[in-house]
Amino acid sequence: MKTAVIGFPRVGKNRELKFASEKFFKGEINEKELIDTAKSLRKDNWLKQKEAGIDYISVNDFSFYDNVLDVAYLFNIIPERYASLGLGELETYFAMARGYQGNKGNVKALAMKKWFNTNYHYIVPEIDDNADIRLVGDKPVAEFEEAKSLGIDGKVNLIGPFTLLKLARYTGSKNEKDFADALTSEYIKLISNLSDAKADLVQLEEPYLVKDLTTDDIKLFEEIYSKLLSKKGQVKILLQTYFGDIRDIYDNVTKLDFDGIGLDFLEGRKTLELVKTNGFPADKLLFAGLVNGKNIWANNFKTTLETLAELKAATNGGENIVLSTSCSLLHVPYTLDSETKLSKDYTKHFAFAYEKLNELKTIAVLSVASNPDILDDYKYNQSLFTSRVNSKDEAVQKRVAAIKDEDYTRLPDFHTRETIQKEKLSLPLFPTTTIGSFPQTADVRKNRQEFRKGLITEEAYKDFNKKKISECIQLQEEIGFDVLVHGEYERNDMVEYFGEHLDGYVFTEKAWVQSYGTRCVKPPIIWGDVSRKSPITVAWSKYANSCTNKPVKGMLTGPVTILNWSFPREDISIKESTLQIALAIRDEVLDLEANGINIIQIDEAALREKLPLRQSDWYSQYLDWAIPAFRLVHSGVKPETQIHTHMCYSEFTDIIPAIDAMDADVITFEASRSDLQILDSLKANNFKTEVGPGVYDIHSPRVPSVDEIVSALTKMLKRIDDKKLWVNPDCGLKTRGEKETKESLTNLVKAAKVVRNEHVKDA
Repeated sequence: MKTAVIGFPRVGKNRELKFASEKFFKGEINEKELIDTAKSLRKDNWLKQKEAGIDYISVNDFSFYDNVLDVAYLFNIIPERYASLGLGELETYFAMARGYQGNKGNVKALAMKKWFNTNYHYIVPEIDDNADIRLVGDKPVAEFEEAKSLGIDGKVNLIGPFTLLKLARYTGSKNEKDFADALTSEYIKLISNLSDAKADLVQLEEPYLVKDLTTDDIKLFEEIYSKLLSKKGQVKILLQTYFGDIRDIYDNVTKLDFDGIGLDFLEGRKTLELVKTNGFPADKLLFAGLVNGKNIWANNFKTTLETLAELKAATNGGENIVLSTSCSLLHVPYTLDSETKLSKDYTKHFAFAYEKLNELKTIAVLSVASNPDILDDYKYNQSLFTSRVNSKDEAVQKRVAAIKDEDYTRLPDFHTRETIQKEKLSLPLFPTTTIGSFPQTADVRKNRQEFRKGLITEEAYKDFNKKKISECIQLQEEIGFDVLVHGEYERNDMVEYFGEHLDGYVFTEKAWVQSYGTRCVKPPIIWGDVSRKSPITVAWSKYANSCTNKPVKGMLTGPVTILNWSFPREDISIKESTLQIALAIRDEVLDLEANGINIIQIDEAALREKLPLRQSDWYSQYLDWAIPAFRLVHSGVKPETQIHTHMCYSEFTDIIPAIDAMDADVITFEASRSDLQILDSLKANNFKTEVGPGVYDIHSPRVPSVDEIVSALTKMLKRIDDKKLWVNPDCGLKTRGEKETKESLTNLVKAAKVVRNEHVKDA
């Protein structure tokens, strides 16, 4: 049985691309040096897969920032505000991704959203009515030829035209149907160019097919591919899907002239049933996604071989089956070889990207063995699933079982609390605050690293952080903020930090995963039952509170986000894991309140991340327990304690009622990159919660002007009641520089005061 990998991580085993890109942004290296780094990383990735014996190796899965942005740029989907800057090609590309502020202009970045149900973020293409869609680049051909020079005849990866059109944002009167013919024609030109370069297989990725599709969607897909497939020539076309099943369009897809179809048998709840019930064409290759591309646990060979046996029975012996990953390995770390501190008792249960290559080849061999269960590889694999050390805690399980329905409800009701809190806090109209973190400068990281390595004492570590907290409080007071934060100098990551203070977690050294652009995260691993050892944030919040007479927010990460930004267990449900975490964070909330913290922010940045891609599954599979899990965290606090939450970089407009049902008192969310589109949904749904739509984008280095923020606030007040509007950035400031942060926040407060004064004057 042949093997395939849908895509591979690209930031580098030691985050080489991240560091090279950041140096390029700062002018510390030139464009050629950045390009050379990228070329070296591609070579390493290809040769590693070749060495592992993978048959179908991806090329063009590399990106300097994002694959969706790559294909938009490839087909000249470049808004005029970026094209008119007169920058070089790579600089224009980065301006679209990060924004630009310099001697040639001042533009915000394109919107950024979550890539389906993952923690990866893609750049949203923007298409106006005058868009001139045409093939303007040769990146796929160049990278195919680059791989060919290394002896690798790769399959060429491309985000497909249907998904590109469905994910794009249309700023005029036209929509995806109006651009479908032009885009399809340009894809055909690209495929012709690849044919000239002797490419054999092109992988067109269409993950949008796993969502709920309308009749018009299906018609559009068929029109695009009927035209494209009729012009494919000698090139074979693989339709690749992932993150779910294609139940709405399976029959249509299998009747089209694809040479291969890639299906996800892990997240695709109905994929196996679809194949068994409807069959699969004998003249097409079935790329069977059976090795998990999103989680880090070792594959259970028994389960996988059983699925393969069913597939063989449904496909006349399985001669046309290719064993594949369920999605790109972009979502997992590079290799366990980098983990030197974690005991083998733990690591033997994991498989990162390199290890998944070996799993693919081993399963392929076992799949044709007459008695695989007598082979050593199989027996060792099965031994991993008999028991795991330190994973069960009876007390935690009993506590979850004892949760009552009333534990999910906070009393009194929202409107009663709102009146009590306004009287208690006495905040001005349009109160100003930040989301939580302040810049993690080199001295902050050095202090944390030296403490971890035992080079400084705990007292010295804490004294440094207290000094930073004091300075942060002083800065916010000088700028004029109404509700302050302590800056989070003690935290490495908003999820990893909490995981380190909870039982049930294990941690890696270098298991980095790309979140967006140069941003990488190191998700902790939920190993067993989760509980809180002792108070986590109370001492830092108490100290910050002692430095000022203004209210200081306690800052926590919510249970759904902690779960979604960790690698979750597979031996219990994610619902049960989330409830365990919720009880631990509930303990922290009550301790903060008992220690005089009257405003507590419980971030749920990743609430939408595991929302099923099909709307029919939203409540039964997720929201019916995810929203109550958040309420469980705060339901025990007093009426005068104000609960905030924060969400970012996802599409929230269609789950506004569920967000309101979280019963927080204030919600802040990303809105600046998406031009405040969510505000119409808030108004339409009579959103009761007080809101702080982000007034500027913190993921871009540009400094917003006072006028820009005033303009944003003016737009907000047309849709949001003046007594419910908060003023804040759209996310934490951890990744920003100190100078730009101070300038941006100063302008934010000035803008809030301008609007406040005008509002009072008008009243």
